[in-house]
Amino acid sequence: MSNSPSTVPRERLSQLRELLTEEQSLRFGFELVAAPLRFVGFWAAVALPFLYLPLLFGGLEASEFTVFGALLALNALALVVGHNYARS
Repeated sequence: MSNSPSTVPRERLSQLRELLTEEQSLRFGFELVAAPLRFVGFWAAVALPFLYLPLLFGGLEASEFTVFGALLALNALALVVGHNYARS
């Protein structure tokens, strides 16, 4: 038995570094963050219009115009963020 540490993990790590360039690793990191945001954006864009119904059914009063406008803006943002969700 030898007391020297094995070099196999270091060799594999250097091989992995050769395979993944810096641009590819940045793209992978971006996709790792962007995928959940697209998911939330898509489903928020689907669900938010259901919140319009109670406002529109009861009639919009002066104080509810701000809420309705905020919901529209939030829905537009969700549509932009979730636009490419589950595209092949």
